[in-house]
Amino acid sequence: MNHQTYLTTDELSTRIKYDARTIRDRLKDSVLLEGRHYIRPFGGRKTLYIWETIEADMAKHSHEVSLPIPMANGGAIHG
Repeated sequence: MNHQTYLTTDELSTRIKYDARTIRDRLKDSVLLEGRHYIRPFGGRKTLYIWETIEADMAKHSHEVSLPIPMANGGAIHG
């Protein structure tokens, strides 16, 4: 059985140290996607976030390393 932890916006806010308003206004539907990171149970207005998916994606993206961009003088910039 696949166990998932569902969090309200306020509970997620506490875990990831982002203001609840930032989650609603900036992260939801741009970084946090419906069906992957959150659901609306029973077709209602309430949003429940799926903690395990969010946690895995945060860790994945924090480990991504950007490749240096070569410059004409032989140096490189790290974007």
